[in-house]
Amino acid sequence: MSEDPPSESSSDPSPSSSDATDVRADGGAAGADDVALDPWGSATIGDYRKLFEQFGIEEFEEVLPEVPNPHYLMRRGVIFGHRDYRRVADALREGEDAAVLSGFMPTGDPHIGHKMVFDEIIWHQRQGAEAYGLIADLEAHAARGLSWEEIDEHTENYLLSFLALGFDPEEGEIYRQSGNREVQDLAFELGTKANFSELQAIYDFDGETNVSYMQSVVTQMADILYPQLEEPKPTVIPVGPDQDPHMRLARDLAARMRFFRVTEAYASFEVVEEDLGLLREAYEHRDEFAEDPERPRCIEAAEWLAEYETDAVEVKENLVRSLENAGKEPLRPRIRFLDRNATEDAFQALVESIEGEIRVYDEHIDTFEMTRNEAEDLAREVEVDHGGYGFYPPSSIYHRFMTGLTGGKMSSSVPASHISLLDDPEEGYEKVKAATTGGRETAELQRELGGEADDCPVYELYAYLLSGDDDEFAKRVYEECVGGERLCGDCKEQAAELMREFLADHQEKREEAREVLEGLELEIETPRRN
Repeated sequence: MSEDPPSESSSDPSPSSSDATDVRADGGAAGADDVALDPWGSATIGDYRKLFEQFGIEEFEEVLPEVPNPHYLMRRGVIFGHRDYRRVADALREGEDAAVLSGFMPTGDPHIGHKMVFDEIIWHQRQGAEAYGLIADLEAHAARGLSWEEIDEHTENYLLSFLALGFDPEEGEIYRQSGNREVQDLAFELGTKANFSELQAIYDFDGETNVSYMQSVVTQMADILYPQLEEPKPTVIPVGPDQDPHMRLARDLAARMRFFRVTEAYASFEVVEEDLGLLREAYEHRDEFAEDPERPRCIEAAEWLAEYETDAVEVKENLVRSLENAGKEPLRPRIRFLDRNATEDAFQALVESIEGEIRVYDEHIDTFEMTRNEAEDLAREVEVDHGGYGFYPPSSIYHRFMTGLTGGKMSSSVPASHISLLDDPEEGYEKVKAATTGGRETAELQRELGGEADDCPVYELYAYLLSGDDDEFAKRVYEECVGGERLCGDCKEQAAELMREFLADHQEKREEAREVLEGLELEIETPRRN
């Protein structure tokens, strides 16, 4: 979850806006096939489209029309995927409570890749979300072995840029993991729901992995859920796709901490989500097989389903067996509350809160007159009233990585490959002037064939940073490039000038932010140094 320099990726930075006539990113990086997600390594995301298939990440453009005043990174397809972001978008649009949080591991200078995450937090804050920025110093010490002196130096630099870019500390919260006792206490509680085998499977830990390294994972889970400690609310974590293993674990742990799990069912036996579609299909066709359609039997549904054609053959066979075992039990849709961690008082309070027909069992309650959303809301309300957390599963949005200015990976160990937010403006200018481009071998070929903006680190600078909120400018640069009107020398000169202006302005604002940082109740020099 903490953004850690460097990250590596191929990219496809075609600009886009919500207008269907605009150029849009196609979701893939040309010529690469591998997908590897490693929260601490240099992740290679060869084809962003595969993330949708392999890890269940959803395409952001599907939710984009529901986002109020979307950020340009969203409009241009730089933010390309999400998990469950619709819940957050709905809250922002309706003026309801929502939160945003992301973290930064202080292992080097903040650079323009980190600026994307800073911007995403700040945009959400300006849309009305509670905003949190954290320094993952425990993770930097445990996972990367940095000294506390190094961590303190990098911490100050990250926070100055964060404030200079527009984060409002009076309306949000900045903290260090090492100084937040609530996060550490929550991490302890979450640790009771995780085990070594799970962490080993997700993160490839082995017998040589130090315990603090493993503990830093649970601390990150606590960071992700921290905005919901006071009250549960939809929360989004902006990250790169390499951080998705953290998000999947956090969503699992949030569910395990809940008092109740709400599911749909049709009979006494439990079903998985894959079964529900087939069960709904059978129930909707009950007139075809039931002696009494008002009271269809499971065994009747089993006979009908056995003849039903579907590609989900194994799912169907398992479901048919379950229906056969249920025999003459009525097939009837219901919402089920499963007892996970509820106290006796909470379980009884839930029973008393449900209106209409219910069935109460030792470890679950079935209700027949509620929607799933109504049941979720009630379960959360009862849980919070009886001392539980009531966590919403945290949402996430995923942005593309930036290609290094020299091509290939952007690495903090290769100064020419990235632009630090601390670089002298003249140095930033020179780095852009020296950058690799997607241009042709000669000016004649460029005019004839057009440039390859989709494979150009310099065009990425326009799309991700230099065009700011001006979609028309980003689109014009792209179309002039691929149309052969824009030559690389002039394009780099313009980008270099814009970068010099950005860095000069940013560093002026960093100096202004020093006074703000000094006024915060935040220890820049940690007592752990001693």
